[in-house]
Amino acid sequence: MRKLGSANSVAAVQLLSVVVTADLTHSYVLSVMSVYTETSLHRNQVFHNRDATIAGFFQPLPPTTCVVERVLSQCVCILPLEMPEKICTCSPGTLSVNPGKVVAVVTINGRYDLSMPEMKCEACKATWSAGVDDLVRNDYWPATLHFSTVYSTDVLHSYEELKMAAPGVSFITVAFKNETPGLSCQAFLRMLDQRTVRFGRTGKITADSFRKSFLEWEAVRFEVDKICREEPFVCPACTPDMLAVSVDGNRKHYRFKNAARSEEQALFDGLFIAKDDEVERFVDYIHSTTNHVSGRGVCGGEWSAARETSQRSRSKIDEEGLELAVCRHGVFLSALNMFRGEIYAYPLYLQNKLANKPITFFAMDVTCKYWPYLNKVAKSCPELQHLLDMKPFLSVFHAKAHDFKCEVKWSGAYQQGAGLTLGEEVEQCNAFLSRIAVTTKHMSKAGRTDMLTLMAMRWNQQKFNNLATSLARRYQKDLEVMRVQLAVTQVEVEGWVTDVKEWAEATTSQKNADLDAVTSRLEVLVASIKRRSQRLYKDTDGSKDAERINFDSILSEETVWPWQLSHGDNVDLKTKRKAFDVVMAIRRLEEERKIVIAEMAKHWKSLSTRADTLKEMSCRFSSEPLQSELWGLNEEGIKGLRSLTLKKKQAVTTMMKHARDCYAQVLRGTSMDFQRDWDGYDSDSEMSDE
Repeated sequence: MRKLGSANSVAAVQLLSVVVTADLTHSYVLSVMSVYTETSLHRNQVFHNRDATIAGFFQPLPPTTCVVERVLSQCVCILPLEMPEKICTCSPGTLSVNPGKVVAVVTINGRYDLSMPEMKCEACKATWSAGVDDLVRNDYWPATLHFSTVYSTDVLHSYEELKMAAPGVSFITVAFKNETPGLSCQAFLRMLDQRTVRFGRTGKITADSFRKSFLEWEAVRFEVDKICREEPFVCPACTPDMLAVSVDGNRKHYRFKNAARSEEQALFDGLFIAKDDEVERFVDYIHSTTNHVSGRGVCGGEWSAARETSQRSRSKIDEEGLELAVCRHGVFLSALNMFRGEIYAYPLYLQNKLANKPITFFAMDVTCKYWPYLNKVAKSCPELQHLLDMKPFLSVFHAKAHDFKCEVKWSGAYQQGAGLTLGEEVEQCNAFLSRIAVTTKHMSKAGRTDMLTLMAMRWNQQKFNNLATSLARRYQKDLEVMRVQLAVTQVEVEGWVTDVKEWAEATTSQKNADLDAVTSRLEVLVASIKRRSQRLYKDTDGSKDAERINFDSILSEETVWPWQLSHGDNVDLKTKRKAFDVVMAIRRLEEERKIVIAEMAKHWKSLSTRADTLKEMSCRFSSEPLQSELWGLNEEGIKGLRSLTLKKKQAVTTMMKHARDCYAQVLRGTSMDFQRDWDGYDSDSEMSDE
């Protein structure tokens, strides 16, 4: 873990011990000890916002101001903290509480300048002052171990929830002079500054300190979760084997070269986004081992595939985007920074990284171009041969823009065993993650890595919370809706399916190369015309009538090309294709039910294993082997960790009850209203915190 402020690694370990201990005594103390009972109410309730009639109108009062006999007076306000009942063996009556050093306290209502409490025994002169552990136990987070600035954890939770609900939204929509608009962290702090002024207080909140403290707070929470053996980038329904992985590039996540620069290392370096040097070494190895050809791949007439080029971008941006990998449930698995565009070596790196567990399908929007590339690489790099054990999967919706032969051969809709997997899940995840790109492009490299990793972890947590509902809803799809009555026998339909597959697999002979090229090109052009006909010809004037009639004839639904009549059965390829699509859809739906049942079993087993692990951990805290794994936590830290494990076990038990109810009802055929608690891919849903 990175150093927190000026603290060394030993102090960081002590801070982690305090964090897990805080769960044992988690509470807000809204008033100080009984020794303050004689003070006025507002002096105890320092976070209350007050107004007073001064000069004939209401004015806000800062917490260090009070009204005594209709006159404004200065008073000392102490930060509300739980304090010890005694600090020595003397009588409690000898204790006095005095204001200590002044600290800036930041809450959701802005900044307060308050004094830290200090206790002193008038008899033996013993003293006590609040430390980091006292702040953490009372739900404050110190900016450094010297805590000249202290944040309420409520404001940190609020900022995190803001980033999840509206990742790229700025409160201030007007661009200020010499400032970059759209930085939601700065906008959030502007809002807090405005609340500070509104309630009669003064002082600014430092953006750098807030960002740093927020990420360090998140990092400590992550370390605590890691001790509790939580895995944020592993899908419970895809463990131990995974049906499909979807990979794609996101060019919106670039970062400007002139953005904020910092030499500090990211707190989450390598956790979600792979380390740049590791990716670079892999790409250089692939390029040096394989004789790749730079150029542009095209499929389906106008569909551009990735480019395999070794040239690094010379534009004004540093990272050009992210290459992301997700499972079929929309859970982020891994990512890497793109520096050379969407080259094939990037998804190859992710495929190789994720191949440590069995994966059946590898989905991309240019699989038809990537898979021949993978075969070529595997010949030169034998250690990557195992990647060919996966099956190529062309994303279902993207396949519609490819040539029909390409679609039949590669589309996931026609892959046996794929069920209703779309291969487009990474697009759904990008719809969320892309919204934060408006801010990350201006961040430092470390800040961008940490923020993207944090957002991916919180997205996955939402997915895990809703996984039971998601799987139950998948299972409830009605099979009969997809069945149609074909006026042919089952044998004939199966023959048509075979004809279509053979036609798609057929290669061009040298004898008919020219003719086949012309017919293929003609089919491609007509498909392109169909996709653009409405836009291009809806405003055609009267002088183009003859041409429009010809196009109407070409684009007719009844158009059948002579060369599409195959096998002498007088049934055109178009009719066979319709039957092919229906049969494939029914088969995929039948497979989907079996797949979802298996995923339900995996999810249930994962939850059960998680509950057993937490139960075992809570029972073993006194054993020396376990204590050696806990970073040297003290006795109170171990007690706090046991409290956390019991808390997490209760949360897992609640999830198991919900999963059991969902699965039992759908497997019995009982209908259920999932819309009530289903958020799908909507990032605006509620999210539970630890």
